[in-house]
Amino acid sequence: MPSPPDAAAFARCIAAGGVVVFPADTVYGLACDPENRDAVARLYALKDRPPSQASAVMYFDAARALESLPELGGRTRALLARLLPGGVTLLLPNPRGRFPLACGEDPGTLGLRVPAGSVLAGVAAPVLQSSANLRGGPDARRVADVPAAIRGGADLVVDAGELPGTPSTVIDLRGFETAGEYAVVRPGAMAPEVVALAVSEVL
Repeated sequence: MPSPPDAAAFARCIAAGGVVVFPADTVYGLACDPENRDAVARLYALKDRPPSQASAVMYFDAARALESLPELGGRTRALLARLLPGGVTLLLPNPRGRFPLACGEDPGTLGLRVPAGSVLAGVAAPVLQSSANLRGGPDARRVADVPAAIRGGADLVVDAGELPGTPSTVIDLRGFETAGEYAVVRPGAMAPEVVALAVSEVL
């Protein structure tokens, strides 16, 4: 049964190796411990997603995300401070190979998310997250939109009501530190002009 938004229950389930249906700031997602191989395998199986495909790592606090990635350069960090938290997934260089289970076939790239206004803002640990849908299926605006097989296979369902329904904007920042280059890989919740303004402020 769906539970009310409860950051403590969410954190306990993740720490115990569970898979959770949860509300991001955009659509409903699936989350698990990014270092737990069995939990990651279960999450991917629920989505019918091949493990070669990358997922993002989500932090629920922007400062904690920046603290955990000290290898990021100053220009990239300045941009992240302007974009996060928010409806973006940022593709970052990953020279230390962090969170290999989330990186698919490209350990040199890390996807990073920090949702804005999350009901799970008190959660300290990062999670591996992906949208709560079957591979190639529509994104879920409500818990009822999450496929029944995924809801039934998850260990916890956190219901926060109806969400905006537009997935995050995916931005490639792997060339930003050295060349000031970026690319919007997938349009989404954050408008391109907002991204462009943040980039111009940094450059």
